[in-house]
Amino acid sequence: MNELLGLEEAQARILALAPALPREAVPLPAMLGRYLAEDLRAARTQPAADLSAMDGYALAPGAGPWTLVGESRAGAPFARTLAPSECVRISTGAVLPEGAEHVLLQEDAQRDGNLITAAETPPPGANIRLRGLDFSIGDLLLTRGTLMTPARIALALAAGHAEVMATRPLRVAVMDSGDELTADPANCAPHQLPASNAAMLAAMLGPLGCDVTRIGPVPDDRAALAAALGQAEGADLLITSGGASVGDHDLIKPALADWGAETAFWKVAIKPGKPLLVATRPRAWGTQVVLGLPGNPVSSFVTAFLFALPLVRASMGAANPLPVTATAVMTEPLPAVGKRREFLRAVRDGDEVRIAGSQDSSALSALALADCLIDRAADAPALAAGSTVTVYPLQNG
Repeated sequence: MNELLGLEEAQARILALAPALPREAVPLPAMLGRYLAEDLRAARTQPAADLSAMDGYALAPGAGPWTLVGESRAGAPFARTLAPSECVRISTGAVLPEGAEHVLLQEDAQRDGNLITAAETPPPGANIRLRGLDFSIGDLLLTRGTLMTPARIALALAAGHAEVMATRPLRVAVMDSGDELTADPANCAPHQLPASNAAMLAAMLGPLGCDVTRIGPVPDDRAALAAALGQAEGADLLITSGGASVGDHDLIKPALADWGAETAFWKVAIKPGKPLLVATRPRAWGTQVVLGLPGNPVSSFVTAFLFALPLVRASMGAANPLPVTATAVMTEPLPAVGKRREFLRAVRDGDEVRIAGSQDSSALSALALADCLIDRAADAPALAAGSTVTVYPLQNG
């Protein structure tokens, strides 16, 4: 139970606990940041007819001149089939009339009354978007677990869907605890700290589309913790910050045991973030998951990024819930690593990366400056400037 787990094993164990949520139909404009719960196929063909790709003249076969007999504009197609040597004025996106073979660009056309001529006749099919150019009815457009972005919402709407299936938003309760915390940052005595972790965690969770409730700050008191935990009865996931270590006043573990939660594992071999607590609690509607994060703000952020956010993504239906990595070149040397895998707060500039500032687990100024985490393996040797390192871009968290 007290064995320190490696990053990947801890992530795998946590993802295996992802709650199975019911599905619901969601209007597409409300799907930003959510994940498809089923494959999406085209319910229509796009474009549904041959269209003009440019402003100009839709020409029937022939060398010209062509007699202008009407107009086709977007939303108002020409009503009949063109006869040989006839043409119509056509706008970008308008339906190509039956009998038209190509579109002559407006700037390449000479007009004399109703007669259109061209120095050079365009080849057949010129400047035409053929029916089904983008997709055809029945085509697989997006797969289950795809994150819905603005462009993917537009694609689904264009494919003939008004709504799609997604999992019900995960209900998350976020609680920070500690006698030193005060809820009023403007009224903070020297022995106190403004409570910031719960707000930070809620902000990290917000873009994922889950329903977040904040609890606390809660003092280091069993009765107070019991009352606070009671506010999380309906949560699918409870995330606590602080009190998960081994000090005399770290009461999260016994409070969770009193609440009926059973520890799945405790402690991971990373720095910062070693005292990560994972527990489960049986409920009538399923299994409630508890993540106990460290109280130091940087440790809380890093463990949330590596464990809490992937769990939320997996619960919400993401096909790829883990954060992505990239590579960058160090502009400065790095010291050797100790027995735990390290995640250094850093700033990228193009392909280069540098340390953001103090790597103390309480240093919020460096965390606020950072846009990535440098991933360094346990027992890794010192690195010289110019070495390539693996980084986690923080925008995907």
